[in-house]
Amino acid sequence: MTDPAEAQTWIRQHVQPYISQTKITCITVGNEILTSNDAQMMSNLLPAMQTMYNSLSNLGLSKEVYVTTAHSIGILGNSFPPSAGAFRQDLANYIQRILDFHSQTGSPFLINAYPFFAYKDNPGHVSLEYVLFEPNPGMRDPGTNLNYDNMLYAQIDAVYTAIKAMGHTDIQVKVSETGWPSKGDPNEVGASTDNARLYNTNMLNRIQQHQGTPAKPSVAVDIYVFALFNENLKPGPSSERNYGLYYPNGTLVYDIGSASASATATASASASASASVSPSQGYLPLPQMDYSASKKNVISFFNVLLLPVAFLVCAL
Repeated sequence: MTDPAEAQTWIRQHVQPYISQTKITCITVGNEILTSNDAQMMSNLLPAMQTMYNSLSNLGLSKEVYVTTAHSIGILGNSFPPSAGAFRQDLANYIQRILDFHSQTGSPFLINAYPFFAYKDNPGHVSLEYVLFEPNPGMRDPGTNLNYDNMLYAQIDAVYTAIKAMGHTDIQVKVSETGWPSKGDPNEVGASTDNARLYNTNMLNRIQQHQGTPAKPSVAVDIYVFALFNENLKPGPSSERNYGLYYPNGTLVYDIGSASASATATASASASASASVSPSQGYLPLPQMDYSASKKNVISFFNVLLLPVAFLVCAL
């Protein structure tokens, strides 16, 4: 969507009528485009983001709704130690211009990070406790002497280092997707209900402690948990259909303590998640619980992307 008229029409139809009654704060333009190997979409990504931002500005909404895009952690050419984090050289030109856009508009850099994959691919060398936020001695970064007791925070700081290497220190990194599958194929080591519960519970407890990462201790850690529902029709390995907190019928896959959380629980995923029922019926309210290391405690559960209005515009 690089046509300004089309972008403005889309915002008028899908954002503007609802913004006074809902909490729309972000439009994500595409998901993991830079690792899609689609040259046309990669080239269209930044122009689409710019067009969307300009259209929001014309409608007076650019201060309320920011524009960004979500990247796979695979855009990093090096992720450990965090102090040596670097983007892939073949993506440098794309990323540099996207970073300039974020700096100019004040929008965050989004990353999809899944420590599960690192453990699944190398369980003999990656500590399960390290990826699940369980007690462990951690890993020390020889470049900074900082100790990391979980992989997710190490990945976040690696992205910060890579961004700094491209000349920016004014861009916040947010985790647009992370989670752990409750079931997988026989070769998907670590995919289990117990591990999924531990990962999400421990991660959310950590954020409730208002801690930043070792390299950015005073910067909010904002994380969007993937996913609200199991996607029972999704193709691929079994794990791909089992990241949700709920089954498609609305019953719990496992409980991470949402029922007793003090945060207000409201529906905020897709249209199918618009209803909530009583925990006494064997359900939990479909949550948007916000936990953030700063501001108000905010954790947002979204089914696929950051918002129901998040969409793929690069190919349009």
